[in-house]
Amino acid sequence: MDLNLILYLSAYLIAAIPFGYILAKVFAGVDVRKEGSGNIGATNVLRVVKAKAPHLAKKLTIATFALDATKGVIVILIAMALGADDNVLWTLAVLSVLGHCFSPFLGFEGGKGVATGFGVLLVMLPIESLIAIVVWFIAGKVLKISSLSSLIGLGALLIASYIIHPDIPVIHSHAPIWIIAFVIFYKHIPNIIRVFKKEEAQVI
Repeated sequence: MDLNLILYLSAYLIAAIPFGYILAKVFAGVDVRKEGSGNIGATNVLRVVKAKAPHLAKKLTIATFALDATKGVIVILIAMALGADDNVLWTLAVLSVLGHCFSPFLGFEGGKGVATGFGVLLVMLPIESLIAIVVWFIAGKVLKISSLSSLIGLGALLIASYIIHPDIPVIHSHAPIWIIAFVIFYKHIPNIIRVFKKEEAQVI
């Protein structure tokens, strides 16, 4: 089998592992898909576990975010070590986000892609990603709405990518960044609707 194909399949399947669901189920005995927003990401893990097992909430939330971010990075780092070019690396980044958001282990449902997207973009565009995390943090403190803060951070990353890297090295295109951004935005549509209805839950 072609090495790149192995890397592509690995990126998708590893990123598809639903760590938030697994951790909450194993350690807190709750199914995050049936509680809160129904999302498997860190924010909903915090919300649901805090209500069921508050002593585990922060630990499982941090673990979920760290694992979701890391799982998107693993195959990219392996590919880098094998000398893969940026065309392959960007494809792996996109597939990682798709794997997390559309996991075959959950009937092609999944998370919203924020942690996994941040992980892969931190490797591919470190400066832009750090700008995004600062903007996300500030927006979170002001708005106290995780979904909206994440989208604002994503917007900051997109803008920064054009300022810092008007021509993305090797691939000469911002297309992979836009694909990742579109997937994350698409997964946040229910949150956006709730924001307009003033029904989106705040995270304190």
